[in-house]
Parts: sequence; structure tokens; C-alpha cells
Amino acid sequence: MERIAFKMTLFKGAEEEYARRHRELWPELEQLLRKTGITDYSICLDTDTNLLFASLKVPDRKLLDALAGEPVMQRWWQYMKDLMASHADGSPVTTPLKEVFYLP
Repeated sequence: MERIAFKMTLFKGAEEEYARRHRELWPELEQLLRKTGITDYSICLDTDTNLLFASLKVPDRKLLDALAGEPVMQRWWQYMKDLMASHADGSPVTTPLKEVFYLP
């Protein structure tokens, strides 16, 4: 399993709506993520900076990258882009983070 971590930027004032939308995660999106083999997926918010920190495990990075071509993923991005920094295609602007320590 590969451990992946990245950060994203949430717009000020969107904190509660972002959390609400994730509490109501679409079943078809959850199914896709699980089918892809994603586990231990969490997103945390730094309330001082409005940076989101996400981490997950996936069997192969290529599986994660392939999600961009899935219609349900594209619809989710469109649904979320009003809350966070996004690219023209709706995908969130993400910055990969380098792992410097891991305690299994």
C-alpha cells in the first residue's frame, strides 16, 4: 500500500458546508473509492490557515490518478469547487506532501 498525503485550500467561511457535504458523501462516490482500494482516508482542517490536510492509502498510485476519468469523481469536483481552490476542470488544487516520518 502506498501512503499518500496532500493539502488543499478551503475558502474562508466554507468550513461547515465542506464538512456537511462530506458527512453526506454520495454512496456511488464512496463505492468508487472503496473499489479503487482506498483505505484510511482522512481529511483534516487547519482552522488557522484553512488548509485541508488529506491522507490515504491506496494499492497503487496509478489507481488514484485514474479517478480523474470517472464521471462520479468529475461530478463531485463540480459540486465542491465553490468551496475550495480548484482548477478549470473543477479538480481541487492539491499540493503533494513528502513523508518525513512514519510509525507503523
